[in-house]
Amino acid sequence: MDVTHTLDAAALEQLLSAAVAAPSVHNSQPWRFRLRPETSTLEVRARSERALPAADPEGRALHISVGAAVLNLRTAARHHGWAAEVRLLPDPAAPDLLATVALSRSARPEPLRTAELFEAIRHRHTIRTPFTGETVPHAVLDELVLAAQAEGALLHLPDRQETERLLALTAEAERRNTTDPAHRDESRAWIQGPGSPPYGIPVTALGPQDASGHLPMRDFAAIRPAEHLPPAGFEAEPCIAVLTTAHDRPADWLRAGLALEHVLLAATVHQVRASMLHQAMEWPQLRWEARDPAQGPEHVQMLIRLGYGPEGTPTPRLPVSEVLDTDA
Repeated sequence: MDVTHTLDAAALEQLLSAAVAAPSVHNSQPWRFRLRPETSTLEVRARSERALPAADPEGRALHISVGAAVLNLRTAARHHGWAAEVRLLPDPAAPDLLATVALSRSARPEPLRTAELFEAIRHRHTIRTPFTGETVPHAVLDELVLAAQAEGALLHLPDRQETERLLALTAEAERRNTTDPAHRDESRAWIQGPGSPPYGIPVTALGPQDASGHLPMRDFAAIRPAEHLPPAGFEAEPCIAVLTTAHDRPADWLRAGLALEHVLLAATVHQVRASMLHQAMEWPQLRWEARDPAQGPEHVQMLIRLGYGPEGTPTPRLPVSEVLDTDA
């Protein structure tokens, strides 16, 4: 059966609802989609108006965000019975076209664990609250390493000394983010109150700061005391994973996004929660210093905090009708 006869409006809604559930920097949702029915291809484009010029001047985090959406789209397509061929940056003449996903009916069984990963999409939420401190088993961490490798990236699990070094870099970046006017104002601008558009960070999703000062969580409120939650006790020995790529080009940023979401979904399957420590990635010198020379000339794309705790609540997403381009 031709896919163009089965990819109806309801099926398209299912695929794109999964795609837009992906995480994005400041929940900016910097993506839009278009279906090319003549080739059964979904185009994934960047929304430049959702860029963060202070925190992400090169668009690296934007590409990672879009890559995460592509991973969800591919997972949903496979779950619903399509083969999904992803091409990154397919047209040099269209720099905003970051990926295409070509769909065809698949006679092959779903890739291993696709159903579990698809189910995890609706349960994956960024957690900004303390974890229990329970240790994540080595077998689960090994699975997360393989998830990153499947997308062309690497996931490292630093020892305690290296973790402390990375936390110190993150703390310095957080200090800069809250004292530099451009970064501080941009971060605050993405906080959304009641009745705001369904993107950005709702006030209700802001997390507390670590009472001990050891774990530098992002302070979106940035010296607005009225929006601060009381400090809380976070885990004493955070489990931090480091997502890296061999190169640092736009295609690598997209692969990092695919890998990030694959890791997050695999973690969610095991009820492991996650939050992103991205602050040091927003300052070129600190990002460079986040590299571990023992791992070779790799480029750090994200620090991921892993642990156990409540599932958390979803942040709002734009409806499919507002991210799907249609021909007039």
